[in-house]
Amino acid sequence: MTDTQAVRDEANLAYDADVAVVGCGPVGALLAVLLGRRGHRVTIVDKWPAPYEQPRAVTYDHEIARILSILGIDSDNDPAVEHHDDLYYWRNAAGDTLLEVDWKSTAASGWRTRYWFSQPELEKRLRDVAATLPSVTIRRGWTATGLEQDAAGTTLTGQVTATDGGSATETIRAQYVVGADGANSFVRAALGLDFVDHGFFFDWLILDMIVPDPAGLDLGPTHWQLCDPVRPTTIVPGGPGRRRWEYMVLPGEDCRDLASERSAWDLLAPWGVTPDNAELERAAVYRFQARWAETWRNGRGLIAGDAAHLMPPFAGEGMCAGLRDSVALAWRLDLVLSGRSGDAVLDSYGTERKGHVRHYIDFSMRLGKIICIADADEAVARDQQMIAELAASDGTPLDTDLASLGPGLWHSGTAHAGELSVQGVVEANGRRGRFDDVAGRGWTVIGRGASASDVFTDAQQRLWNGLDGRWARIGTPGEVCDVVDVDGTYTRWLDDIGADFVIVRPDFYVAATAPDAAALRSSLDTILDGLHLIATDRAPVAIQ
Repeated sequence: MTDTQAVRDEANLAYDADVAVVGCGPVGALLAVLLGRRGHRVTIVDKWPAPYEQPRAVTYDHEIARILSILGIDSDNDPAVEHHDDLYYWRNAAGDTLLEVDWKSTAASGWRTRYWFSQPELEKRLRDVAATLPSVTIRRGWTATGLEQDAAGTTLTGQVTATDGGSATETIRAQYVVGADGANSFVRAALGLDFVDHGFFFDWLILDMIVPDPAGLDLGPTHWQLCDPVRPTTIVPGGPGRRRWEYMVLPGEDCRDLASERSAWDLLAPWGVTPDNAELERAAVYRFQARWAETWRNGRGLIAGDAAHLMPPFAGEGMCAGLRDSVALAWRLDLVLSGRSGDAVLDSYGTERKGHVRHYIDFSMRLGKIICIADADEAVARDQQMIAELAASDGTPLDTDLASLGPGLWHSGTAHAGELSVQGVVEANGRRGRFDDVAGRGWTVIGRGASASDVFTDAQQRLWNGLDGRWARIGTPGEVCDVVDVDGTYTRWLDDIGADFVIVRPDFYVAATAPDAAALRSSLDTILDGLHLIATDRAPVAIQ
């Protein structure tokens, strides 16, 4: 143990936890798991005495599949997850196609573009993983009521519900606190962070159905929007054995009456869905909104998930954005808590994630403005325009995966930087599979021809080792290399962007690309400066 480590361990005795997370939904649970796997002490508190077992989010994309694979969840073969070889269709009342979105292909990051699941099942799996980590503690029936911070840490105060119905006041002293406590976030308010409303409000009725045998029903495409001004409607899967219908609440309608069981079955009747062939799992009215926080950090307090942003559901990216927050925050907090970075590295968390999430909020609002048209004449004009645009297109379905990070820890001006990295099938050390599983995750240089000793300066190598950074010398079958590019993914990618080197971050985003060794050294210096690294004595990490 180094002297620095000993001092840090002694200082940690003054804290109940390294990080206190408020909110035990998927965002908070994933953050706690990722930190716990790195040995950090995390206490999650949640005001509800028991987990919420009703469906909410039902879909995630390829990037989230890649994230979940960190925990050993294989979305392609998991019985609790499903995917479909079908586009996401937008159709009018006459059945004409207005828009086609690509929800069936395999994305460049190596996973399918769209998966369907049950949120309560996913949350349980995350909690089960957390339960295996001795440094993670979950406290339920714990309502945060106070938050103070000083130069050394944070003090979170809460009311704890006892089994006899009484309550007591407790405090948790932690180095950092993260609010993953939803749209009405206590932590966000306590930190004085804004939550800007962008003027998008529509109430929709959500009907979650258990449909054991959907084959006998005529439900249309697997996932689609019925752009009918009489009643805009969404029909999508809800995970294996489930379907979801969403109906826009029309002006003058009573939300409580619309969400009644009688009303639900009346709305489902045109689809042939009845109590004889389906079970109503949940009926609830939600207000779809578009909001984000301009600032995501105040000192030792940060926010994530719905506490930082809300978006309409039409792009299927709400929960996805929250889980991206967890990963982006986890690797930064790990560097700070392990004494490898100064906490200024946390400043880039909010700037990057806000820029990324705004893309999906704006895109979701554009989609919402298309479907949420209840005026017949306006709908006719929309239909005519969209049908003409579709006819004039080249027939390629719309690709929604165009977001990049906001300003932060990536070298702008280098191709593909700030975007999600490509992933292909590779072979290394006698194993074949996706790059992440075979070559490893974390800070990685993917390079052609050269090794780290050929490129890095001694100072860069020391700092790279401090990041537990890897170097993957990649090549085609038959070439001398560490990692074989089995399906040619990396050769094509590097050729397309004119690069021989790519720096990939722990959240799978590209930090920089470079055409040669000199450019790589220059870009690496930029990234290392932004990480506010503290020199450590660590050995190089080999490809697995």
